[in-house]
Amino acid sequence: MPTSVLRVGCPMWAHPPWVGRYLSPANRGRELAEYARWCNAVEGNTTFYATPAASTVARWAEQAPSDFRFAFKAPRTVTHERRLRPGAHALLAEFLRAIEPLGDRIGPVQLQLPPSFGPDDLDAMRSFLVGLPTDHTWVVELRHRAYFDGGSVHRAADELLDAAGIGRVVLDTRPLYASPPGSDASVEERRTKPALPVVTDVMGTAPVVRVIGADDADTTLDGLTAWADRVVAWLDVGRAPYVFVHQPENLRSPELARAFHAHIAGRVDDLVALPEPLPVAPAGEIAGQDALF
Repeated sequence: MPTSVLRVGCPMWAHPPWVGRYLSPANRGRELAEYARWCNAVEGNTTFYATPAASTVARWAEQAPSDFRFAFKAPRTVTHERRLRPGAHALLAEFLRAIEPLGDRIGPVQLQLPPSFGPDDLDAMRSFLVGLPTDHTWVVELRHRAYFDGGSVHRAADELLDAAGIGRVVLDTRPLYASPPGSDASVEERRTKPALPVVTDVMGTAPVVRVIGADDADTTLDGLTAWADRVVAWLDVGRAPYVFVHQPENLRSPELARAFHAHIAGRVDDLVALPEPLPVAPAGEIAGQDALF
């Protein structure tokens, strides 16, 4: 029986351009259930902006299958406004209570810290991490350049996270910057997604990789498959990696995520298969474009 699990997904599960490509126009309001046939995880970026209402979480719980995982971002009130200072734990606890009905479908909770969260904030991060509940898996996304230069601050952050059993989220923007931007969305993506070095020394038991792709699907797929050796190695030692794919307009992200999973399945015999998507377009055709798998 397959036992290795690779989670793949996108930043969201509902996106207007996906209707007629990956989502059926007839299933409005049940996009999560359909998306979960394409991918087995999602970043769930909406929680960064607001804690969801109980009715919203109940709807998610009703649509998401038991083997699906949400890799929610903690609210920005915790990471960007309180900056992990006093009061942040209470806000985080409120968020965790809100999503509790999802149970085991809650994957690694992401603490995405702002680019200004630098060396002077290390003590605050240390104090905050000590108080995190141990019944969740945590990952931290760092963006200040001092955490990427191999210097004392970089080493101190890695030691702190490693001691807490917390991995660093990888923001891999190499595909995004591989060619000049071809759309306004690509220009905006470059504004919000910095070109940071890829650091994989401290990844935890559930490594999280966010591949920020290009307008071109093939360039994005090349960026994804560049992770194949690393992902296979993680699976070989029992880790449970998450790989999320972004594109500036996210036109083909679900298809790209599945293509990467299929690539890994060709190398890992015991990889748990993804479910079969519901048909929403002619076989082998996605909105008039050639399929990637």
